[in-house]
Amino acid sequence: MNLIFFSPCLVIKNFQQNCLKVVEVKFDNGSAFNLSAEFLRIHSPAADSKVRSIGGEKVIFGRRHVGIMSAEPVGNYGVRILFDDLHKTGIYTWDYFYHLGSNKFTLMRNYIKTLKKHGLNRDPPRRK
Repeated sequence: MNLIFFSPCLVIKNFQQNCLKVVEVKFDNGSAFNLSAEFLRIHSPAADSKVRSIGGEKVIFGRRHVGIMSAEPVGNYGVRILFDDLHKTGIYTWDYFYHLGSNKFTLMRNYIKTLKKHGLNRDPPRRK
């Protein structure tokens, strides 16, 4: 699904990484979102976000315990997040953060339904 965002009125007020598992994003319109590392990782805007294609549907799984190692600003429009699974190619724009925060519960519910549909889960596979 391609998403196009048009919101010139959104201005980031605060971006804060709280511990290794949560990012807090506040906007000047009063909206504030706490987004988990897992949620951000599975919704990475990167084209190469280490997905498994199942029947043409791209699914990222096993990221329940993923953490955030660092976050670096990219221009005035977003942040590149380095996750502890070494994924780092996605740039999260302020508009994309707003979209994720505004739709967090629906997106997570749909993600869990997709995992169940394919017999996958949020926990990483067990090592042998």
